[in-house]
Amino acid sequence: MLRSMYSGVSGMKAFQTKLDVIGNNIANVNTVGFKSSRIMFSDILSQTVSGATTPEADEQGGVNPKQVGLGVAAASISTVHTQGSAMTTNDGKDLRIDGDGFFVVQANGDSEMLLTRAGNFTLDANRQLVTADGYYVLSTDGTPITLDEDVTSFSISQDGNVMATTADGTESVGQIAIARVTNPSGLEKVGGSKYRLTGNADLADSVEDLIDAPGVDGRGSIIAGQLEMSNVDLTDEFTEMIVAQRGFQANSRIITTSDSILEEVVNLKR
Repeated sequence: MLRSMYSGVSGMKAFQTKLDVIGNNIANVNTVGFKSSRIMFSDILSQTVSGATTPEADEQGGVNPKQVGLGVAAASISTVHTQGSAMTTNDGKDLRIDGDGFFVVQANGDSEMLLTRAGNFTLDANRQLVTADGYYVLSTDGTPITLDEDVTSFSISQDGNVMATTADGTESVGQIAIARVTNPSGLEKVGGSKYRLTGNADLADSVEDLIDAPGVDGRGSIIAGQLEMSNVDLTDEFTEMIVAQRGFQANSRIITTSDSILEEVVNLKR
């Protein structure tokens, strides 16, 4: 069988995966805090027809190796953690991180802490600050942020302090935590615009070791009344879609051409 046919198959599979990545990016163009992904290709191990030879003085020159490539594969699918554009909502519970870092959230009764850039928070019936899907927003001491019943209003400052106003005055009821990781692209997506810490994202044992106040050690500050939107660029995505489509088409032509050659070989003996 022809090697070109299998190379064409690997190319079609690779560009199909690229289209899957592009489709997911476009689908999340309006998702709060979403970070786009990109795929990178690499060639598969080449088959060596003949090896290289070392030149010998006054006798023979060197010869380069002869190798035939065996196709392409997806080398990596990484998350691009560039900052998305800001959308002003004028809702004091909507928060945006201006700079590096992630909000720390936790499900009820679940010990695992997750990270997110989506700051569309609300107050639940227990007067706790939660995400849209009910995860607690954690403070710098690792506990949920809760408002007392006598609180009439509250505001959140750039350093993450939640200032609650009561009949007796104004006081801080907690400080929103920001976690900063060494390699954000190493985080694992778990859905809901959330990420799980992995060994390649940071060498810390847990998310708790990465928590500190906003603005500390390179962590971004908090902007209330704004949300960070998706960082998907539709111009780039549609351009890459055209490239993926033509690449898929070109690899399909390799398969049909290889098939025609095999047909001629079969027809040699009639």
